[in-house]
Amino acid sequence: MYVRHITPILNVSDIPSSIRWFESIGWRRCWTHNAGGMIRDAGDRDASGPATFAAVGSGEVEIFLCQNAQGSRGGPWPASQMSDDRFGGVWMSWWVRTVAELDDVHDRATRLGMTIGRPPTDEPWGVREFWLVHPDGHVFRVSARRGS
Repeated sequence: MYVRHITPILNVSDIPSSIRWFESIGWRRCWTHNAGGMIRDAGDRDASGPATFAAVGSGEVEIFLCQNAQGSRGGPWPASQMSDDRFGGVWMSWWVRTVAELDDVHDRATRLGMTIGRPPTDEPWGVREFWLVHPDGHVFRVSARRGS
């Protein structure tokens, strides 16, 4: 077997809010869908109702967003109570190009009041990373190789 690409699917409570959350840190809106099919211009709704499935993208990757289905959600917990085994949502690593880019993403997320589960940390395995927590409890380990 040869897998060409993996697209995670996140169970979210609100499609438009989740899209805006991703857009605020630099992701793009790719497409939206509801019972009537694809929504023109990736809008939040059309005559068939609100979007219930969508995709956001960054670089060459996409994440699917499914409203109230396909997986579980986690948290939220106060930052003081966050740990590796405390979340019920999806965990994934986002690899950015440089440590400077990682620090920029962290600074933007902090300015926007997003939940940071762990501040930028230089890890012994040669990366710098921080934990960014989606409002529905999904945890993104934003990572960059040190020295990049």
